[in-house]
Amino acid sequence: MLLLTGGLLGLISGAVLGLTGAGGGIFAVPALVFGLGMDIRHAAPVALLAVGAAAALGALQGLRQGVVRYKAAMMLAAAGAVTAPLGVQFAHWLSPRWLNLIFVAIMLVVAYRMFMSSRGSQTEDALADEQARICKISKDTGRFVWNLRTATMLGSIGVMSGLATGMLGVGGGFIIVPALAHFSELRMHSIVATSLMVIALLSAVTVFIAWSHGLTLTAPAWTFVLAALVGMSLGRVLARRIPSRLLQRMFSISCVAVAALMLMRNVG
Repeated sequence: MLLLTGGLLGLISGAVLGLTGAGGGIFAVPALVFGLGMDIRHAAPVALLAVGAAAALGALQGLRQGVVRYKAAMMLAAAGAVTAPLGVQFAHWLSPRWLNLIFVAIMLVVAYRMFMSSRGSQTEDALADEQARICKISKDTGRFVWNLRTATMLGSIGVMSGLATGMLGVGGGFIIVPALAHFSELRMHSIVATSLMVIALLSAVTVFIAWSHGLTLTAPAWTFVLAALVGMSLGRVLARRIPSRLLQRMFSISCVAVAALMLMRNVG
């Protein structure tokens, strides 16, 4: 029964990652906590292994299509690799109760940002967003115009993403995708593909750290990981057929529901 549960939950988590480029870890950790009975400390590295493997598959597809900004992804991942071990250490210092509360808070913030994004921007908001786009794209090459401001901004995004990855096992896509959408001129399909590459690289670093600390996986956990790869492929196909606004709203509602479950579990 646990094998079936792990497979189904992994399929859903991988599909969410494929659809959004940001939400796989957000759902993978609660899925392991509720579905397989893990505590959040053990669930985080298992979720990262699943999300990282699925993200690597999605990133390879993006590289073949030429939409991954791989130099930016390498910079984001390098900055995140510096802070990911610190995040892992924070996870050991904090109690599971506090980790749950932090996770709930992040889910609610992500839900709010995603829902507001689905409503569309007003003129003033659009102008403000345009002014905030520090990371410019060359009209000739379609690649980033590299300068100190671009490098600093991408490095800062990577630092925050790495910290969240190490501490909560969420991959960091929920930081990378909205940050690149706000601070860069990249199109969304390129943002998602680039985010997947960063998630894959950061997850590999964090899982290696966890493995060196004695991480072991049960059969249901391995089933979860393998099913996430299948879910990623399905999600990437479905993403072309579902309106982005509808997808964002469904994602927001799901985040709030899962956050409520996590909060009730924490209180209980």
